Amino acid sequence: MAKVEPLVYGDRKVYTVSAFNRGVAIWLRKLPDVWIEGELTELRRNDAWGSVFFTLKDPQTGATLATTMRRQAFDALALELAEGEKIHVQGRPELYERKGELTFRATTIERFGLGEHLAALERLKRVLAAEGLFASERKRPLPRFPRAVGVLTGADAAARGDIVTAIGTRFPPACIVLAETRVQGASAPAAIVASLTALATHPRVDVVVVTRGGGSFEDLLPFSDERVVRAVAGCPVPIVSAVGHEQDTPLCDLAADARASTPTAAARLVVPELGDLLTSLTRSAERMKSSVRRLVELDRSRLAGRQQRLRHALQLLLERRRAALDATAGRLRALSPRATLDRGYAIVRTAGSTVRDASTVQPGTQLDVQLARGSLAATVDEVQAR
Repeated sequence: MAKVEPLVYGDRKVYTVSAFNRGVAIWLRKLPDVWIEGELTELRRNDAWGSVFFTLKDPQTGATLATTMRRQAFDALALELAEGEKIHVQGRPELYERKGELTFRATTIERFGLGEHLAALERLKRVLAAEGLFASERKRPLPRFPRAVGVLTGADAAARGDIVTAIGTRFPPACIVLAETRVQGASAPAAIVASLTALATHPRVDVVVVTRGGGSFEDLLPFSDERVVRAVAGCPVPIVSAVGHEQDTPLCDLAADARASTPTAAARLVVPELGDLLTSLTRSAERMKSSVRRLVELDRSRLAGRQQRLRHALQLLLERRRAALDATAGRLRALSPRATLDRGYAIVRTAGSTVRDASTVQPGTQLDVQLARGSLAATVDEVQAR
């Protein structure tokens, strides 16, 4: 290692920038490894890079320290760190001589504080998942037109104003039942459960929105409390969870029937948009009118066809009845005595009785002979009986 030599100007020793930086870097290498506590921020990792870069931040003063770590060593820890987590980092300081920039070269990382909470939440998550509280088949559909929307939120919370405004804007006739409660601190879980129970037992509430604005990890812990998660899973009406920001996933999100990234998104889930609804109703009315017109035209056409067939049927019936009557008349004419007379025969009567046997009359008997046209009076001169 080259020794750092100064330039001598009389009795003055002067170091160049490079020499000074190199001297400081050499001195820093002599320091032992130390542990540093801070919040993880600005994490940057790329498979093509040999190192992982991040910044350690002091949450009290805002002081920061640029930190690097070999990518393979970082990946081997498999910590899946998130922005804002408090961690302990072991390593030693280094100076980038070319730019005189101080960095901290990390050799290992451990979770601290929030890491313990995360581990506990992960254990609780596994237990509740094994019980089926997060199962997709438990998710219930949200009502299309709820009689009332229950909103559980913090007092004076911005989220409350956001969702009330969003629901009122989308669907002005909507009825909102508001439950303000503590959503932060040690007493928050019990307060949330009590307010949720009150909303769920309201006679008109058909769906509940649990909402809270963003915050730190500790701020959102009440919504991962086991009591709150079980209350959400056991709620008799569907629940929409809109807690924190998009990247936040409290356990109540997993137990709810639906999750919304923002209060405005939750409003879109629980009430329809009035303008869209009116447009849809107008279109439905037009389709109904068109359908009715088509049905009327179809029925009119069917009725006209039936009327035509009825007229034809009546004519056909009359023709058949006329033909049957003519046939009957013909048979009657064939059977009528007058038809026999028309063929040249005569009907002989005596004393009003028809004479059928010659032996029944005597010579001199007066006879009435009926012909096809007219009749004769005759006297029997001779009887020829057989």
